[in-house]
Amino acid sequence: MLAGLELPWDMGLLGHSDGDVICHALIDALCGAAALGDIGTLFPDSDPKYKDARSLDLLRDAGGRCRAAGWTVGNADVTLIAQAPKLAPYRDEMRKNLASALGVEPAAVGLKATTTDHLGVIGRGEGLAAQAVVLLRPSV
Repeated sequence: MLAGLELPWDMGLLGHSDGDVICHALIDALCGAAALGDIGTLFPDSDPKYKDARSLDLLRDAGGRCRAAGWTVGNADVTLIAQAPKLAPYRDEMRKNLASALGVEPAAVGLKATTTDHLGVIGRGEGLAAQAVVLLRPSV
């Protein structure tokens, strides 16, 4: 599960929720920019309510919390760091999923991927990582 989309891939993601690292990175970026804590503060893995939760729903919730705190998402950008899977065939649908959860147009969501050229844990295909930034504007 990446950006709310189940990809055909021979590996899976391990996490308390569905393990969607793209959504998780965006949640942390939102929470950080709005000074709301982090994903573990809002959706602790010690709370059984979040076991197997859809990360796209958690992202939607985090976006709602930002709005409640007086912020509006201007744009967002995410970089997946992984040897596989390739995002290109799914990028448009993923951006639409993320945009919908954030309450913005798909044009306001950047999504890209890079590899580590087979170096380290990620390069060996043993894990994925994602980095995200968001621009929040004060709500009017």
